[in-house]
Amino acid sequence: MNKIKIGMMSSYSALDNRSDWLWQQTPENFGVWDNIQLIATHPKPDFLVMYNYTNFPTLPQKYLFFWKTKKKQAEYEKAQRLFQEKLRGVPKERVIYLLREPPLEEVIEKNKRSYKIAQNYCSYVSGPDDYAPNPDYMPAIWYYSNSFRELNEMPPPGKEKSLSWVTSGINRTENHRKRLAFLKMLRDSELELDLYGRDLPDWAKGSGELTNKWYGMAPYYYNLSVENYAENDWYVSEKLWDALLAWCLPIYYGGSAADKLLPPGSFLRLPSLDEKGFDYI
Repeated sequence: MNKIKIGMMSSYSALDNRSDWLWQQTPENFGVWDNIQLIATHPKPDFLVMYNYTNFPTLPQKYLFFWKTKKKQAEYEKAQRLFQEKLRGVPKERVIYLLREPPLEEVIEKNKRSYKIAQNYCSYVSGPDDYAPNPDYMPAIWYYSNSFRELNEMPPPGKEKSLSWVTSGINRTENHRKRLAFLKMLRDSELELDLYGRDLPDWAKGSGELTNKWYGMAPYYYNLSVENYAENDWYVSEKLWDALLAWCLPIYYGGSAADKLLPPGSFLRLPSLDEKGFDYI
């Protein structure tokens, strides 16, 4: 039986030309799940997923000098051609738009514009906020290189240490800075915490980046799972799913979506990123 082919386009530069996108998250080889096959770069897919795509071509404004307007118009026409090539001729009724970034104050207007433009090309437009035409939880992907079969069939990993946190030193938004301030509080204490991640400040005393997050989570009983956004009923990310797949009990800071998606007792809720949260840990 012929498989239904699913293509993908994304504004994540690391994903935009990845033919094996999500292959480790399907039970069969080559991205196959029953009668569906994920082939992100397929030249003529049956359906297309716009996965966090935000680089839509936009008409240029008119400038006082005609030569500048002409140049911008030529750039727009080139961008439009490249965009149509990415669509690969898939009709609107078979294009699905999924935004996965949180509706942070710093980017929410950009997200709204993306939703509006996406409706010109996609029959279904969704994201983890109430501004989306179809508000919904994000697909529960994980960020391990472990295969579906490995995670599904392996016994629980041995636990040797108490608590880890895989995070980063990114400080672009107010929420990022709030998270870093909480990390500073933890580091200034005597709390036993193993820290991993990229671009962490020197004072964080991190153990460096991980090629596979599994190694910084599976050997631990607890994982500190802190979302970048906790202010709505839709947003929940891989931070929670990764912890659960590693058989950790998440100490979770996030919105109410987790309560709706998981049975009671699946995680411990961190009340806040301040002294109260520290005392809870």
